[in-house]
This record gives sequence, structure tokens and C-alpha cells, in this order.
Amino acid sequence: MVELSPPLLAGVVVALVSLSAFFSSSETAIFSLRVEWITERAATGERRAVLLERLREDPHRLLVTLLVGNNLVNVALSSVVTLFLTDVLPPGAAVTAATLGVTSLVLVFGEIVPKSYGLGKAEEWALAVARPIAVVERVLYPLVALFDAITRGASRRLGGDTDIEEPYLDD
Repeated sequence: MVELSPPLLAGVVVALVSLSAFFSSSETAIFSLRVEWITERAATGERRAVLLERLREDPHRLLVTLLVGNNLVNVALSSVVTLFLTDVLPPGAAVTAATLGVTSLVLVFGEIVPKSYGLGKAEEWALAVARPIAVVERVLYPLVALFDAITRGASRRLGGDTDIEEPYLDD
């Protein structure tokens, strides 16, 4: 097993919180844009806008991609911090400290601040993240396809709307 020194742990924490911020800000930026704006930009032939338009064609899959990525990162963050803390604290205290610490970090730096940024810089940020999100969608394709199918099926069986994102896409 790899021992995490405090400097290495700090680097891993910063990297994972940064990825969490990326997914959260991307979700807010992309879903806050009017479809018409994306369509108009894509019509100019700008590659990032064309890619963004393709991503938004299936909002459910896009949301699943962003949530799978964000959850993988956040669970990894919690696991790494808990693993480190179990070496320096009793197990119960380590779990409590990791839960409180990671929750605070993720809420502030992985969710709230990034979502505010994504909302405030929606147009430029959505264009900037289109390509990385498309790459994430390809890399995580097996998980995205699985959770896409599961959530659509569960929504259908429970009598819910399988396209729950639609009301948020049209102004």
C-alpha cells in the first residue's frame, strides 16, 4: 500500500477538490445557458459551441456524465482523507474528522463557490469545458451508459419524467 505523506495528501486533496469544482461549475454553466444561445453560437461554426450543442442534445446523459464524474471524485477524496487519518487518529475519530472535513471542503470549494463561478461566467466557462466534458463522457462511457439506463428506467417505473432536465433548458 502507498503511504501518503502530508505533502502528497495535500496535493491529492487539492487535485480532487479542483476536479469536483470543475464538474460542479460545468454543470451550472452549461445548464444555465439558453438553448437558443448555444444554437446561435454553434451556427457560426465555432468548434467549442458545436461540441457544446452536441452535449446538450441529450441533457440527461450530460447530467449523468457530470454527476458520475463528480461523485467518483468526491468519494475518492473522502476515501483518501479517511485512509490518511486512520494512520494518525483512532478509527472512529478518523471517520468523523474525514466526514466533517471533506464535507466542508466539498461544500465550499467543490460545490458552492464553483457553482457561483459557473453561473457568473456561464457562456465562457461552458465553451471552455465542452471539450474536457466530451472527453470525460468517452472515458466514463461504461459507467455513464449504465447509470443513464438505470436512472431512466427507475424514473419510468416510478412514474416520473425520464427527461426531468427539460424544464430547466427552455426559457
